[in-house]
This record gives sequence, structure tokens and C-alpha cells, in this order.
Amino acid sequence: MTAVVSPTALSEVQLRLLCQDDIDSVKVLCSDWFPIEYPDSWYQDITSNKKFFSLAATFKGGIVGMIVAEIKGRTKVHKEDGDILASSFHLDTQVAYILSLGVVKEFRKHGIGSLLLDSLKQHISTMAQDHCKAIYLHVLTTNSTAIHFYENRAFRQHHYLPYYYSIRGVLKDGFTYVLYINGGHPPWTIFDYIHHIGSTLASLSPCSLPQRLYRQAQSLLRSLLPWSNIASKTGIQYSRTM
Repeated sequence: MTAVVSPTALSEVQLRLLCQDDIDSVKVLCSDWFPIEYPDSWYQDITSNKKFFSLAATFKGGIVGMIVAEIKGRTKVHKEDGDILASSFHLDTQVAYILSLGVVKEFRKHGIGSLLLDSLKQHISTMAQDHCKAIYLHVLTTNSTAIHFYENRAFRQHHYLPYYYSIRGVLKDGFTYVLYINGGHPPWTIFDYIHHIGSTLASLSPCSLPQRLYRQAQSLLRSLLPWSNIASKTGIQYSRTM
């Protein structure tokens, strides 16, 4: 790659899916970008298994960036991230996990990372529509460049993961970062419920206040006491879905 990249390079960047012919190039890039050593099977999977969204950004035929992600059901999220979504979402709700996102050093700060991330969002809207409620990833706590990139794009830290990575035999801490989409949200705290009820009350007209206040109070009680089976005396059943 050239040492200096034109400011207009983004207009010449093309996107395409990774294929098995890219494995050698991707191995070189990943060894440069990431301190983690991936097994050969990983490279085989991301270039051939259709469950992965593996997209390359190319410039004059060479790969200068890539993103690898998987859209999966919330029940397949690993234990440490099992509370990314509130339990009120259906079990078939989906999330997207970013396994890898990197750009060649000379091409950084030219919008290629954003282009790849936006392409993933477009893929989600096409394939999963509004069933996907979150995009999440893991990052080393010391990777300030990546953290800054994601925070500038509305990702928020969700978990601190001590000793999550093993890098050359040394344990390193990580973070989980999440971007909520399509109405997705994490489990609510008591402060979230108080804020929600306060906002709702502020928007009510006086004549509708008693009935809506009752419904909000009942919904809050059901959320705080999930083992109870509260129903109105009139037989109306209220949905658990938020």
C-alpha cells in the first residue's frame, strides 16, 4: 500500500463479500490488526459459511478493510452477554455480533470503517428487518482507538469483562459494547421505570389519568414480580412484551 492515501480514496473503494481465495490476505491483515491468533478453521468459516456477513472493502483490487458479523437469536448469546436485551423480548429476537472490523493503517480516517459498519446495518435491515434489536462486540480495554470509534457511533459500554482475552498466554480485560436498534434496550433498572412512568404521567390529559395510571402501575408490578400472574377482574390480559 502507498504511504499517502488521497482524501478522495473512499470514492474509489468497492465492497464485496469475502471468499476462500481471500484467506491468505485476510490472515495477513488480521495478524497486523489484532493481537489474537485465529485458528485456520475460523478463516475457513468466515469465507464460506453463509451464517456470517463477511464484507471486504477493496481499493484497486486489494483488501483495505473488512467486517465480519453474525446475526443470531438472543438465546445463542454467550453467558457473559446474556443480559444484553431485556427479558421481555421474545426468545426469537435477534442480535448481531461483530466478530471483526479492521482497516489498513494507511486507509484509516477515510470513512472506510464507517462504510463497513453502515453496510452491516443495511444488511440487518434487509435480512432481519426489525427483529434484530442490538449490535454488539468485544474490545480490549486498552484499545482506545477502537473504543473511540464505536462510542462516536452511539455504541455504549455494557459490561466490563475481566480476564476475557488470552493473548500470548497473558490474560487481558475486555469490554462489551452495544448499539441498540429497532427499539431494543437492556434490562430496565428501577430508575428507568420511575423515569418512564414520570414521562408518561407528564403527557397525560387529566381525564385519562386514573385509567392510564392504573395500567402503568400494573405493568410495573408485573415487571418487578415476574412470577405473579396479575390480570384485571374484567378478564383483560396485558402483554408482557415491551
